[in-house]
Amino acid sequence: MIFINPKIDFAFKKIFGSEDSKDILISFLNALIYEEKPVIQDLEILNPYLAPKIRGVKDTYLDIKARIKSEDNSDRTVIIEMQVLNIEGFEKRILYNAAKSYSTQLASGQSYNLLNPVIALTITDFVMFPDLEKVMSRFVLKEKDYLIDYPIYDIELIFVELPKFKKQLSELKFINDKWLYFLTEARSLVQVPEIMAEVPEIKKAFYIANQANLSLDELEDQEKSEIFIQDQRGAITKAIKDGLQQGIQQGIQQGIQQNKLEMARKMLNLIDDQVICQITGLSITELEALKMSNL
Repeated sequence: MIFINPKIDFAFKKIFGSEDSKDILISFLNALIYEEKPVIQDLEILNPYLAPKIRGVKDTYLDIKARIKSEDNSDRTVIIEMQVLNIEGFEKRILYNAAKSYSTQLASGQSYNLLNPVIALTITDFVMFPDLEKVMSRFVLKEKDYLIDYPIYDIELIFVELPKFKKQLSELKFINDKWLYFLTEARSLVQVPEIMAEVPEIKKAFYIANQANLSLDELEDQEKSEIFIQDQRGAITKAIKDGLQQGIQQGIQQGIQQNKLEMARKMLNLIDDQVICQITGLSITELEALKMSNL
């Protein structure tokens, strides 16, 4: 068997955001958000996955948005985003989407008491918080000096950084670890591991991710998405290398210039300015500026 990469935008939404994926999404969210407790009893996927009718339109695949019903019958909105590339402004986009989902619940004139909490679950294929060792981190509003929580927990940001997940198949004990292993390793597997198949929802996720079950259009979109990701990663790598090279060259030039200035400083008032310029390679203007800085 060959499984599609669940970290790719279209594949992630097909697996977790399809009409028949409700049980998969409930298991996934209960495992990651609620530490495997059956807090979510039911949910409604607000933007279910549909195979695109217009080829090459990337915006066809949006983040997964769901309204969940908890065991206490309270409603919450959950936004789930899988992000492979660390693009500029990504941190602001997370805040914007969470705030927008919170504020647009009310029609004009409705009471603020009708607002339901919003949870933004962001899964990244890159490290966002290098100072934190944990795979998962949670952010809520707190008082700046005393770190006291804001009276309500209506907006919560949860991050899952996949590169920090290092567990091997033999180490998987909890459902949340199995889901993270599915995200990180499904593409490299050729069969469903027995320990993973013990969870019905994960077994079903593997079935949906089986490349043999995709239409030709979906296979094409999967390939295009992977090519796009590789191209973007290549462009980012090149930009980093070019920046490093440029920085090295600038450092060398700055070092040479600094040596010239130091040499000239030692010769000031000892020999003629023209001779200093000939020896050091400085211009008269640069030498005059050096004199002024020594005053």
